[in-house]
Amino acid sequence: MADLTSLIISLATGILLGYFLRNKKRINLSKVVLGAIIVLIFSLGFGIGSNDELLNSMPRVGLNALVISVLAILFSVLFVGLVRRKVGMK
Repeated sequence: MADLTSLIISLATGILLGYFLRNKKRINLSKVVLGAIIVLIFSLGFGIGSNDELLNSMPRVGLNALVISVLAILFSVLFVGLVRRKVGMK
């Protein structure tokens, strides 16, 4: 519960800071965000690599994820094509 509370507090603090500083000079945070994403991906990989049970189930989970991803992309492209034809976009 404490983890959820700290996430909510961080989010609320960011929203409030963004609200009060919205008319100030814009700060380019793209490098900071990229660094944070890299750290998060590294920690996710570390957690996966150190969990034997998760590593043993990776082939099954990976296959399911691949099937779901391929079907999601396939149907997204299909429906976008159908909607574009219906709307008259080519």
